[in-house]
Amino acid sequence: MRRLAVLLLVDARGWILLQERDSGAPVAPDQWGMVGGHVEDGESFEEAAYRELLEETGQSLTLGTLALWESEEFTYADGHTGHYHVFTAQVSFNDNDIVVGEGRQIVFVDPAAVPSLDKSESCAHFVPKFLASQAYKSQIGASSCK
Repeated sequence: MRRLAVLLLVDARGWILLQERDSGAPVAPDQWGMVGGHVEDGESFEEAAYRELLEETGQSLTLGTLALWESEEFTYADGHTGHYHVFTAQVSFNDNDIVVGEGRQIVFVDPAAVPSLDKSESCAHFVPKFLASQAYKSQIGASSCK
């Protein structure tokens, strides 16, 4: 089973960081997905999340910033399964700070626009669930208090 560490980061507006894959992507080409990817041998899910964030966006976060929101086995339509750890945090960087290391673009997306995006299977599963969660609501509540 594949092990995957992905991130759902929230900016001060309450928008979430997503990646639009390009046509050359080996998985879910031309679809929107979560930042993150495979956990390497000998690496923890959390270590992979920080590494993937840096590789894909050029951004680094202090260790301990990410919180595990969800740990779940997800089964794709073709029957294969991935064990996902979904990490979240509120972040202060914005679209202009991102150096795209993979895909067409990586940007913060207005939650109201998420339903209309062509999303990968895992993104279509986890993102709406996250947006309805207390973890997301507490992050947008924290940003409105600043």
